[in-house]
Amino acid sequence: MLIPLSRALFFLVALILISDSLFFSLALASMVGDVRESDGAQNSAELEELARFAVEEHNKKENRLLEFTRVVKAKEQVVAGTLHYLTLEAIDAGKKKLYEAKVWVKPWLHFKELQEFEHIGDSPSFTTADLGAKREELGPGLRTVPVNDPLVRDAADHALKTIQQRSNSLFPYELLEVLHAKAEVIEETAKFDMLLKVKRGSKEEKFKAEVHKNLEGNFLLNQMQQEN
Repeated sequence: MLIPLSRALFFLVALILISDSLFFSLALASMVGDVRESDGAQNSAELEELARFAVEEHNKKENRLLEFTRVVKAKEQVVAGTLHYLTLEAIDAGKKKLYEAKVWVKPWLHFKELQEFEHIGDSPSFTTADLGAKREELGPGLRTVPVNDPLVRDAADHALKTIQQRSNSLFPYELLEVLHAKAEVIEETAKFDMLLKVKRGSKEEKFKAEVHKNLEGNFLLNQMQQEN
C-alpha cells in the first residue's frame, strides 16, 4: 500500500522536528552546570545590582517597601544563562532581615527575571562587616577590624576596667592605644581579640585581651595576659 506523498512529507517533517527538539533538550541539559560559589560575592557590583533588582521586583509584585542593604552570600548555576542564588539583607519597617532570591539572567538577550524571593529570618544586629573588616576577609573566624571602631574601644575600656578592679595597685590603668584588634561575630554575639598598650603610673605595659559581647549587649572579659 502506497502512502500519499502529502502524508509522507508530514511524517518526515514531524520526525525532523522531534529530532531537533530532542537534540535541543540534550544540548540544554549538557549546558546545566553545578551550583557554585560566585566569585567576589561580597564586593561584586554586578551581584549588588542583581540583589537590588530582586528587592525592587519583589517590592513591585508584593507592594512592599524593602530597602536593600547588602549581599550576604551568592551562588550561581549555568542554565541557558545564569541562575543566581542570592542571600541578601534588606530593611523592612526599620528592622534588618535576611532573604533568599533567585534571579535568572541571559546577558545576550538583556533578559533578567526574579524567580523566587523568600524571607528566611532576621539579620544579626551587627556583623564583622559593620566593624569594618576587609571585604576579602569576611567569613567565619576572627577578622582584623579597625582599632578605632566604637565597639572595639568599648571592649578595650571594659577590659581595662575589669583588670583595674582585680588589681591591688594604687595607680590606675590608663588606656594609651589599641595596637591591634580582631573580631568574630556569631549570631548576635561577638568576640574581640585585642592587643592593648596601657600605662600605670610611669610604667607602660602591653596586654592581650579577649572580650566577649553577649546577647544582652554586655561585655565580659574572658582572658587577659601581659605581653613581654
